[in-house]
Amino acid sequence: MTPLAHLVALPVRAYRLLLSPWVGHGCRYQPTCSAYALEALERHGAVRGSWLTLRRIGRCHPLGGSGYDPVPPPRDKCR
Repeated sequence: MTPLAHLVALPVRAYRLLLSPWVGHGCRYQPTCSAYALEALERHGAVRGSWLTLRRIGRCHPLGGSGYDPVPPPRDKCR
């Protein structure tokens, strides 16, 4: 994980440590949004990982979907 991705992951880790136990376990997707965020930051770096995380959180609403939603694989950099 890049240093910037580590910095961006700090609020996610704080949420998992401090708020997640109080919010409950009602996540519609598997993996949870916080686990998705950490994996996206690790695989894609700070910028693209943050974008993927924001898209995922935007899909998490009462009229949205549910189920298994993995982090997409990294893009081929040869393009």
